[in-house]
Amino acid sequence: MALIAVSLFAFFYMLSAGERILLPILYATVLAILLNPLVNFLMRKGVNKIVAISLAVAFSLLAFFLIGMVISSQVSMLSDTYPQLVLKIGRTSTELVHWVSEKFHTREDRINDWIKKAQSEAISNLALGEKLTAVGQALLDGMLVPVYLFMILFYKPLLLDFIRRLFRAEHHTTVAEVLVGSKRIIESYLVGLFFEMVIVAVLNSAGLLLLGIDYAIILGITGAILNIIPYIGGIIAIALPMIIAFVTKDSVSYAVLVLGVYLIIQFIDNHYLIPKIVASRVQINALVSVIVVLIGGALWGVPGMFLSIPLTAIIKVIFDHIETMKPWGFLLGNIVPTASRFSFIRMKNPK
Repeated sequence: MALIAVSLFAFFYMLSAGERILLPILYATVLAILLNPLVNFLMRKGVNKIVAISLAVAFSLLAFFLIGMVISSQVSMLSDTYPQLVLKIGRTSTELVHWVSEKFHTREDRINDWIKKAQSEAISNLALGEKLTAVGQALLDGMLVPVYLFMILFYKPLLLDFIRRLFRAEHHTTVAEVLVGSKRIIESYLVGLFFEMVIVAVLNSAGLLLLGIDYAIILGITGAILNIIPYIGGIIAIALPMIIAFVTKDSVSYAVLVLGVYLIIQFIDNHYLIPKIVASRVQINALVSVIVVLIGGALWGVPGMFLSIPLTAIIKVIFDHIETMKPWGFLLGNIVPTASRFSFIRMKNPK
């Protein structure tokens, strides 16, 4: 047990210390698995291998560029409404301070001093310099992903043959099954995530259009894109349309209605869309999903949350093909027995 504990500590420490090296490689590997059918299709049509890989990489860059354009449009939209937002927040906060002062018999200047103190502490805790450095480092690491993606697709036969040579001939069938199963799981997971994002975008846009919120469609699409970020994305996706409703509408009730609509959509997404469309494809139970997402976030932040579920699904495939690890693969899976076959025997106390 001590050896296992030390080994796990060393393993997770290496994962955390090697974040800048591992994350671009893992993201490039996932994208390579997703784009491999496109490369094979182009090569079957007579396209040169290097040209086919270049087109696939360009296609992925275009997709991420479009997503970035959608998110940047939201940022510019918020910047345009920022002066109105400041005025409205100032007016609302003044009314709120006056109400609290009358309700709890507290002087308004003391409440304002407490608000200013809380604001200064929040700003000091932001550590803007560190955040900007982290964002710049993430962008720099992201520039490596297309390079790794091209290389992985180009050297795919070499990498597969290397994996084959690591094992004896009698294990080659099992290794092939693990590789095929891992490839199928990643492809199905990403496809399921895409369909879930489309459905959420339609629901978001429809709900905002019914409420008469400005920029309803672009807000709905952005919310669906942000929703794929576990935990954090859902909060940001709700906050953006609430801010727009608060600024553009005369009544605060519109912001409350937006909150209610998004909570209903989140309930549908969490209880129906994700279990049926996304989680069923990776065959990981909900308890394990939550735990690995938290572990991924603790190790690598938001990028680790993205990778946690597909990596856990691959680990499950490996466990299912190793006899001694099959109980762990069963623990990770989503097949729940109706009743436990383990019998508990009540021991009688000796007289």
